[in-house]
Amino acid sequence: MAGAANAQPADPKLAARIDKVLAKTPLIDGHNDVPWAARQRFGHHPEKLDLSKDTTALSAPGEPGLMTDIPRLRAGRVGGQFWSVYIPASYNGPIAVQTTLEQIDIVKGLAVRYPDVFEMAYTADDVVRIHKAGKIASLVGIEGGHQVNESLPVLRQMYDAGARYMTLTHSLNTRWADSATANPQHGGLTAFGKQVVAEMNRMGMLVDLSHVSADTMRDALEVSQAPIIFSHSGASGVAEHARNVPDDVLAMVKKNRGVVMVNFAVNYVSRERAVWASDRSAEQARYNAPPFGGLYIGQPEKAKAALAEWEKAHPKPRVTLAMVADHVDHIAKVCGRDCVGLGSDFDGIPETPEGLEGVDKYPALLAEMARRGWSDAELAGLAGGNVLRALKEAEAVAKKLQATTPPSNATLAELDGGGR
Repeated sequence: MAGAANAQPADPKLAARIDKVLAKTPLIDGHNDVPWAARQRFGHHPEKLDLSKDTTALSAPGEPGLMTDIPRLRAGRVGGQFWSVYIPASYNGPIAVQTTLEQIDIVKGLAVRYPDVFEMAYTADDVVRIHKAGKIASLVGIEGGHQVNESLPVLRQMYDAGARYMTLTHSLNTRWADSATANPQHGGLTAFGKQVVAEMNRMGMLVDLSHVSADTMRDALEVSQAPIIFSHSGASGVAEHARNVPDDVLAMVKKNRGVVMVNFAVNYVSRERAVWASDRSAEQARYNAPPFGGLYIGQPEKAKAALAEWEKAHPKPRVTLAMVADHVDHIAKVCGRDCVGLGSDFDGIPETPEGLEGVDKYPALLAEMARRGWSDAELAGLAGGNVLRALKEAEAVAKKLQATTPPSNATLAELDGGGR
């Protein structure tokens, strides 16, 4: 595949071409985790995160430096950003709702602290207007159905607070939807889960299918009357992984007029890298697996040295920008060039592909696609035009549904049995 080699550096003519595209079309990233990164580093004082200067050295225990700051956002020509208001999947009940609202407040705080850079956006037209004004449109994405505590009224209040997409699950199942990374419980969406999708359609909130199981993807695509998105996912046809999208689902996305926003997480970009990471985890457990397992249990220095020897004998496979471009190409081949976008997961991933180290690097990816034969119109769609179209169509569906369909107050207990 083309990803076997590094992408070539852009020549000046190509760079000028990309600049021209991005002057007219806002580059919109589907997923950035800076709000949670701020919480990790500063707790309940996220205002201490200064995005006006280089943040590459600003690390947290076990985490890399940040991949996002205003100088790099400007260099990357970013025109719109869906900020993830992620909270851990282990949070449930009222504390999940509270923490989500606190994360939304962090996003809104960016627009307050940097009014010349960020402005909150709630519609597709807002994004276009803000981009024309030379600012970055800030949108809110909820990263898991656990964040609304099985309540459609809470879901509506999250929309009113600014959320314009919700990922149906994160890494764990909810009581109404299966996750890609947990053992299946429901076989996809339950009856209540389908009602969640219907209510999101009625409001105009995009249904996000990143993190969900393939069966949940299929169920949601069958139910949704509006275009769906994958805010940060790759193609299983390039790198088999539960977090990526199978080809049969891509065919459904084409029919739905949805958008798959390609993720930069190295284990999802490269199957070889995912296998290496799995082998490394197994080796680490073999040496030290508290409280009772491991050849060197209770001897951390010996375990560390043994793992280092294994890593020396098993070099980490490279993951490159060109490999990400392979995902873009594959999705476009199966689904069409009008159904693909960018969803980096910056500041939610511990490592990036070579050539995509931060938010300043998007033009390099667009240049790679241009070298692969993408037209200016297709590059504009990839950069942000496709997801803007999906959001606009979701707004139109919502307008029609609101004229005929009242808000739902159905409960999980009523539709699925049990529950509260």
